[in-house]
This record gives sequence, C-alpha cells and structure tokens, in this order.
Amino acid sequence: MPTIAVHTHVFARLVKSVTQVSSMPTARQAFVPQPIVGRTPAELRAYIEGMDPVHKRPFIQVMMEGLTNPLNAEDLKGMTFDRSTPRTLEPDTEANLQQLFTNNNWTDFLPVVLPTEERVAQMLKGTSHAPDEIVGRMRPTVYREWWEFTVEKVAVNAVMAGARPEYLPVILAQAASGITARSSSTTSFATIAIVNGPIRNELKMNSGIGTMGPFNHANATIGRAFSLLSQNLQGGSVPNETYMGSMGNSYNYSSTYPENEESSPWEPFHVQHGHQAGESTVSMFLGGWYTLSGFGPRQYWEETFGRALSACDSFSEPVLMLDPLSAREFVERGFDTKRKVSEWCARHARMTAREYWDNQSVQTIFRPRAVSGIEPWASRLKAAPDEIIEIFRPEEISIVVMGGGTQAAWKMVSGMLRENGIISVDKWR
Repeated sequence: MPTIAVHTHVFARLVKSVTQVSSMPTARQAFVPQPIVGRTPAELRAYIEGMDPVHKRPFIQVMMEGLTNPLNAEDLKGMTFDRSTPRTLEPDTEANLQQLFTNNNWTDFLPVVLPTEERVAQMLKGTSHAPDEIVGRMRPTVYREWWEFTVEKVAVNAVMAGARPEYLPVILAQAASGITARSSSTTSFATIAIVNGPIRNELKMNSGIGTMGPFNHANATIGRAFSLLSQNLQGGSVPNETYMGSMGNSYNYSSTYPENEESSPWEPFHVQHGHQAGESTVSMFLGGWYTLSGFGPRQYWEETFGRALSACDSFSEPVLMLDPLSAREFVERGFDTKRKVSEWCARHARMTAREYWDNQSVQTIFRPRAVSGIEPWASRLKAAPDEIIEIFRPEEISIVVMGGGTQAAWKMVSGMLRENGIISVDKWR
C-alpha cells in the first residue's frame, strides 16, 4: 500500500535514525514546520500549501512523489547491522581514555571511574549471578529496537559511576526492570526510583536530611549508575537522535532515593503494594516532569494542596513526597493511612474539562481510551467544557515519606508507577 509518513521538521534527524535501525532507510517521508499544536486552521493549511522545510520543495509535491513513485532496488535492499561491541579497549593514558569515553557519549559528561578488568571483577563480587547472565533489555523509546545486556555490562557502568560492590544488587534490579532512566520523550521524562526494605540501612543510604541532594555516596552513585547504564545499554542517548527531551531533566543525573520507613507513621511503600516488610525492593516511576513544593498541612492546607494538585500536569500523576513532620500532621488530621491521603488528593485534583482536554499529551494518550468507552476517560470526554472534573484516581497518587524532620515540607513530583515497576533487590544479591 503506498504510504508516506508526515513529521514536523525538528524530528528529521530522529526519523532518519529510526528508519535506518528499522532496516527501511529509504522509507518515504514528508515534513511540515513545528509546531502544529495551537495553530489555527489557516496556519495549518499554509503548512500544507507551503514548502517542506527539510526537502526544500513544495510539501504537496513531496507527498505525491512519495505516494506514486515505484519502489526501486535501493528501496528493497534494506540494511543489516553488527550490534556486537568489543569487551575491552586498547590501553592508554587515563586522560586519553577519559576523553575517549566523553567523545563516544559513554558518560554523563562528568569524569568517570575507568572500568578496568580488576575494578569490574571487584564489582561483580557484589552479586552471586554469573557475569554473562542476561539481566534484561532496554530501549530509549518504543520506536527503537531493544538492546540486551549482561550482569558484567551493568557492573561496568556501576564502576564508572563510582558505586561500591555492595550496591550492585540495587543497580541490577533497576536494570532488570527494562525501564530506562533516559526516556526519549519530548516531555523530558526521567525515572525516579524509591528504595524500600533492609537494603537501605545495609548500604547506609540516606533517607533523612538532604535525601534528594548530593549528600550520600550510595544515593548518588546508585542513581548515577542507573543513568549511565540506561545510556550505554540501550543503544545511546544522543540529543536529536536517540534523545528528544526538549528541555532535558536534571533528574537524569541521579534520582534514586530511599523511603524513611523508620520515621513514617504509615506502612512503607512496598508493603502498601503487597510486599513483605523484610523484602528489599526498588520502585520505578516515570516522571520528573514537574516538581511542586510547599509546607504543611497548616491552617489553610486544603486550599494550598488543592492549588498544587490542580497545577500538576494532568497526564502525569504525582508522587507526594512528605517530610516525616508533614506526614504526622496528616495523621493528626485523621489520615491514618496513605490511602486516605491519596483519596483526598484525588477528590481535590480538579480542573475544567476544557482545560483537561487542551493538554496535548492528554489528547494523545487518553483520548483514544475515552473514545473507546474506557473509564474514567470516557466520562471526562462527555463532560461539558466548563464542568469541573477530577483528573487523577486515588491509586494513581503515590505517597512516600522522605526527609529529616527539620521542616514540615512536601514535594509533588511527576511520577507514574510503571506496570510491574516494583522490582526485587533480593533476587539480585
């Protein structure tokens, strides 16, 4: 069937890359200017009647040629790839090797610990699993192929991040999730990971004062290792090619935090989701798109929290990160379980249906579900434009206790708990 794909011009390099890895390098493409969201019908018609900004020819001409020109031998040839990589590099000076790693986009552009055979062998002592065991597969986006990787390759990236061998089971669990820390979404998503269970104290992770800052070796290097392996074991994370996050995200550097279970008035996050308290887990949240902060609950806390919840982007539910002081103040107000907090938040995360459906990502992700009659999106679509609707369900709002009790503070951070996103750390010891 004659087919041509239409894209906005900022994706031209990405389109070329994706068609190549899909073995269709000559697939027909046409381009219009960016943006298309928020343009008037007249402006969009002008795109169609104007020039293709990539091919520098009239858009209609590019379209018609793509649909009518017959396939030739070059179109039918396709492509093949050698995906093998050398296990070792030639010896060189440290300065030259640091530069080589940087030039090849193997780093986060900070100096790395060079992964010598001796250092990798030492790192592998942190797990009972064989170096050549397959851990899992990862990719930056659904439009690219999966890359498979071994325990040893994870260990290499753990060394580069400056992690210690005892941290390796947490890093392997993150890698085994198949969830990348370097999502290529234009929304600039990152992955935030929450660690629960005895492993937190075994590794001396910091769940208290400064838990989200650069104040603890385990917190920082486990998060950095996850970021580095996501880059190196998924086929790259190169802006305008395999990474399209428009603004980028500082959570990409390191965003692995332990829950402060000891200071929480509620059950730990993993127990809330069916795990035993003595299990060690890491929970993976796709998010980091927004961060809202505040204090309380205080005298006017309902108004404050209501405004913050309505300000959350309606396609990305929040993780509510509460300092222990803030968590206890909720308990004093009758919220003796996390579920009760989530239910209150869901009832007060509201906006007009018009505003809800004006969101580009809501249209892309949720409108097809609404049209298919799937709730609650179907009811949201039926609502009158000025009708106030609830934008999250209680089960979509996660509660985690973090911090040192010096201020009754909280953060709402974009974070969708991924399907099967709570991973056993004990499995990888």
